[in-house]
Amino acid sequence: MKHIIARFILCAMFAVTSIQFVKAQTLANNETDSLKNSRNALVQVAYRKVPQSDLLGGISVVNIEDLMKKNYTNYSLDNMQAYVGGWNGASLWGMDGSLVLVDGVPRDANNVDPSEIEHISFLKSASAVVLYGSRASKGVVYITTKRGKAGESKVNVRANTGFNVSKSYPKYLGAAEYMTLYNEARANDGLLPTYSAEQIYNTSTGKNPYRYTDVDFYSPDYLKKAYNQSDVTAEISGGNQRARYYTNLGYYNQGDLFNFGQAKKNNVNRFNIRGNIDLAISDNIKAYVNANATFYNTRSAKGDYWAAASTFRPDRVTPLIPLSYLDKNDADSWNLMNNNSNIIDGKYFLGGSQIDQTNILADYYAGGYNQWTSRQFQFDTGMDIDLKGLLKGLSFHSMFAVDYATAYSLSYNNSYAVYAPTWANFNVTDVIGSLTKINSDVKSGVQNVSGSSDKQTIAFSGQFNYETSINKTHNISAILMAAGFQQTQSTVYHRPSNANLGLQLNYNYKNKYFADLGSALVHSAKLAPGHRNAFSPSVSLGWKLKNEDFLANSSVVNDLSLSVSASNLKEDLDINDYYMYDGFYKNSTSGDEVAWWGWCDGASEVSTQSKRGANKDLDFVKRKEYAVTAKTSLWKNLISAEVSFFTNKIEGLIVVPESLYPSYFSTYYPRSSFMSYANYNNQRREGIDLKLNFNKRVGEVDLTLGIAATYYQTKATKLSELNYEYNNMYRANKPVDGLWGLKCQGFYSADEVAAIDGTKEHPKQNFGTVKAGDLKYEDVTGDGIIDSKDQVYLGKGGWFGAPLTTGVNFTAKYKNLTLFALGTGSFGAKAFKNSSYYWVYGNGKYSEVVRGRWTPETAETATYPRLTTQSSPNNFQNSDFWMYKTDRFNLAKVQITYDFPKKMLRNFFLHDISAYVGGSNLLTIAKERKVLELNTTSAPQARFYNVGFNVIF
Repeated sequence: MKHIIARFILCAMFAVTSIQFVKAQTLANNETDSLKNSRNALVQVAYRKVPQSDLLGGISVVNIEDLMKKNYTNYSLDNMQAYVGGWNGASLWGMDGSLVLVDGVPRDANNVDPSEIEHISFLKSASAVVLYGSRASKGVVYITTKRGKAGESKVNVRANTGFNVSKSYPKYLGAAEYMTLYNEARANDGLLPTYSAEQIYNTSTGKNPYRYTDVDFYSPDYLKKAYNQSDVTAEISGGNQRARYYTNLGYYNQGDLFNFGQAKKNNVNRFNIRGNIDLAISDNIKAYVNANATFYNTRSAKGDYWAAASTFRPDRVTPLIPLSYLDKNDADSWNLMNNNSNIIDGKYFLGGSQIDQTNILADYYAGGYNQWTSRQFQFDTGMDIDLKGLLKGLSFHSMFAVDYATAYSLSYNNSYAVYAPTWANFNVTDVIGSLTKINSDVKSGVQNVSGSSDKQTIAFSGQFNYETSINKTHNISAILMAAGFQQTQSTVYHRPSNANLGLQLNYNYKNKYFADLGSALVHSAKLAPGHRNAFSPSVSLGWKLKNEDFLANSSVVNDLSLSVSASNLKEDLDINDYYMYDGFYKNSTSGDEVAWWGWCDGASEVSTQSKRGANKDLDFVKRKEYAVTAKTSLWKNLISAEVSFFTNKIEGLIVVPESLYPSYFSTYYPRSSFMSYANYNNQRREGIDLKLNFNKRVGEVDLTLGIAATYYQTKATKLSELNYEYNNMYRANKPVDGLWGLKCQGFYSADEVAAIDGTKEHPKQNFGTVKAGDLKYEDVTGDGIIDSKDQVYLGKGGWFGAPLTTGVNFTAKYKNLTLFALGTGSFGAKAFKNSSYYWVYGNGKYSEVVRGRWTPETAETATYPRLTTQSSPNNFQNSDFWMYKTDRFNLAKVQITYDFPKKMLRNFFLHDISAYVGGSNLLTIAKERKVLELNTTSAPQARFYNVGFNVIF
């Protein structure tokens, strides 16, 4: 704790020193910067800022600084799908792998707090990202942090606190019910019962849960009803024409659900400090320096509680046993307890058995704890030089950044003893007659260091900008730039990098007709020499109809524009590895790859095998795209709308196209192949994104309604597939995120099992022996066998986001009171219930789903296959029996904010005060809500209720 406080003090001193330095550089007068208003009107796009009204299309911008006044959040991209058409919460236009830039540098979105952000630009279209080169070919999320503004110094303090409340817990069966059904499963398999009727009865009564174990991992014994989350942020900014500064200091702390053992102290805390400084060195030279430091610490008890809770059967072991059950005359047992280092709360010892010598509950009490630490330091600087002395309208801009991040784990790893009790009954009273000690208590006191990692990012860019206007009619601008970045990561041999040259030419005629030509020369080390450079062109045309004479004086149309773009980007994001163009040969010396040959004298020699053929002509993957965007504003901004249509083709994805090679080019044993990688597979995405805003004043109430939506479809237009025997097996021309499985026809009856003869009417199962109560599948191929060849397309998996993503945000402001609400929705995707919570077999833990199991008595109403202690591969195949729709609408946020009247603060040193209450992740509306809200191997989903205030000094 001392080192954290020391670092906090050092960072605070740095911030104060920076502020004092900037203040010392400012002039005596505090005139407003003449560029202030114009800069506020500008938004960030690739390597430049432009008026938002001049955006041609494929770009959306969200003003986070304004949004935070009514919608507190602590994640930079929280629910952005409610404001941005084309963003589905994870990707842009259905493409995974978008590049996140913070002030132009590749960084993590979760390492910048929303209070630090001015606005976020979502660059969706290929034409919008062409200058960024290969690594940005799936879109760019550009986060622009706040900067100081000329004027008096301003201090803004925000504090929040609230509680996370779990939405739902898994419902696993209690021990008595589990025992009963497990015996049933053994009977189904022709086996004798494991549990006696007496055991089951005694367990069901709950009279002595220490002898007749019944552990509920989700009970109040282990979990709290809620846990706290708090944060506080201070922002300091000011300056004048010569120098401006912005500083942000923030602290965040979050507890955990657990209320026992070392887990009581589980927490996550984060401290960050940012300093952004802008300097006008002369009338022609301006510079900036940005620095950020973030410190993360996470403390947690040893072990994965949630994973254990999903597998550990309720009857396995009693984690804590009261000392009061020990026979007072059992000197040996009491001697063990007197030397026991882990007496819990002065009255319990750790239970166990020879089978369960450790368990997660005992781990949390006695196993020690981990502390994960991460430190991130980010620095970037740049200079803007006006070269009007050489050529009017010419300027030079540069940026250089160095980021460094380290992480490591510290842990105390303790061993502990558990005790297996031998129970007896004396005078109708349960007592422990003796104890068997298993393992020993060992606390070495050694702090172990593990998981060390580091990451360094170096980025730079340099560009010449030129702007001119001829008779205020022909407006011309251009960018010639070079940029690159490289990341060095521990355990990663090849450094991810990006390097490209770019040229952009922009022309507009009387602000009516626009033409943009963008291009980049990109480079990739993943390809063979001679193929590592490529040219990416893009062209966009725009028409501002509002500036035409026939609309210039319209009282209805305030703005109307149309733009189209066509692009052909070359990218290596979809090239999975380096040296894929090389052949690969290996000496076969071990395992199943041994391939010997011998001379007639009997001596054996090792062979050399070809594992992969070479293809030096591997090329970049291409993103070919056409997009159309229309924007309008009507009736004095009562309605504003933006809609984009897009079609992009991802061509030349790299695979081994086995169907193009003769079969003798590869062997199964020993595993050898002369086949090489090739640019073969193609995909297509096409869709529409929409953003609507309605603004209306009704009496004294200002109403705003925003709607965003994205709909897209994917198709594997070309796919390397073998020559299949049956058409249903082909996946070409089906969605890229397609789900495939068997078609279920219900449950087998005993008569149907007896009739199986390998005909189309009664096909054999290739997934093992079936019995009455097992799932029955359709023989789609008609070959008399049920196997993987009978799989068919069942629906879209939504791997890159659901086909339809929607969002709505609503604001009602009455005087000083503001109501804000936000909802998000996703529709059109499906998923399989194929986790261990649903696929229950063998010795697995039983959940509530097995209550609907098939039995001869419930054959007509069963909702689950027969129980079994075997592996049951037939029942647990992906099929429409296990499929469900993931359609949902979430009430993601509601917040009420009150701004104290300024007249109350007139003679006070505070400029503004606002207070608010809110809730997040409040409600899910869905047919499968219980499934969608359920987490089984991770912490439960939670609602968050918070209160907060914001004060400006």
